[in-house]
Parts: sequence; structure tokens; C-alpha cells
Amino acid sequence: MSSFKIRPRFRHIVQGKKEELEKRLLRGIEEKTDTFISNYLPGHLYIKIHPNEQHFWSPQLHLTFEQEEDHVIIRGLYGPNPTVWAIFFFSYVALGLFTLFLGMWGLTKWSLGLDSSILWSIPVFAVLALILYFSAQAGQKLGAQQMFDIHHLYEDLIEDKVAI
Repeated sequence: MSSFKIRPRFRHIVQGKKEELEKRLLRGIEEKTDTFISNYLPGHLYIKIHPNEQHFWSPQLHLTFEQEEDHVIIRGLYGPNPTVWAIFFFSYVALGLFTLFLGMWGLTKWSLGLDSSILWSIPVFAVLALILYFSAQAGQKLGAQQMFDIHHLYEDLIEDKVAI
């Protein structure tokens, strides 16, 4: 599961009915309330680390269930707390917009023969984007053991191996 993916995901097909599968997963998580908690909405299940064990980089698993004829398609998405994800997302957006506008301004000044030293901000923003990316990777490594724990819980409850 340690990879360059920011949010690892999987797709798993299980024989049976969606409602029965959801209930089985919820019962299994309730038995492990000292380690895991869950949030359930019909068709969606979030498996999280217990708040006593959580830290800033703690992952969660979002499962979605789709009933096909005689089987259920489960899609899993690992990721950080949505607040952490939003911070990184909006940071990338802000860096991209600053780069775009300062690039347009600098290129306009350059085309007019004026001082365009503002263009040196573009490599600075690129370095900041790389720092954000590598900090996300470092955070993913800090939460890797908890991600393995959640994944092993899911595999134990489903009684099948799942590749990510």
C-alpha cells in the first residue's frame, strides 16, 4: 500500500446481497470498538481509527456498495480526514492560481519590454508544490500502519484478500 498514490483505492466483488454485507461489516466493526469506529449511510461505510488512537495523518476507508445481479461491487478509497484532504487540495489550487496570474502578469510585462523579474516566482511556487506533495507522502507514511490495520480489518470481515 505504500505507493506514490495520494489516495489508494480498490474495487472488490463479493457474492451476496448489499444489505447483508453492510450489516456483517458493521457488526464486525462494532466488535472492535476499542480500535475502530464507523459511520454508516446506506450504500456508504466509513471505517476510521478510534479517536484515542487518531493523529493528524490517521487514514480512513470509505466503502461504497453497488448491488449487481447476484454480487456486490465494493469500492474502497483510503484517504486522510476530509479536513486534511481539503487543506492540501485548496493549497494546490491556490498555488496553481498564483502561478497562473503571476505568470500572465510577468509575461505581459516581458512582452512590453518592462522588468519581468516576477517570473522568478513560478519556480518558487513549483518548489512549494513539491514540498506539499512530499509532505503528503510523509504523512501517508506516518499513517501507513493504521492504513494496514484498517485494510486487514476489512479483509478479515470480508474473508478474502484484496489488492490495492
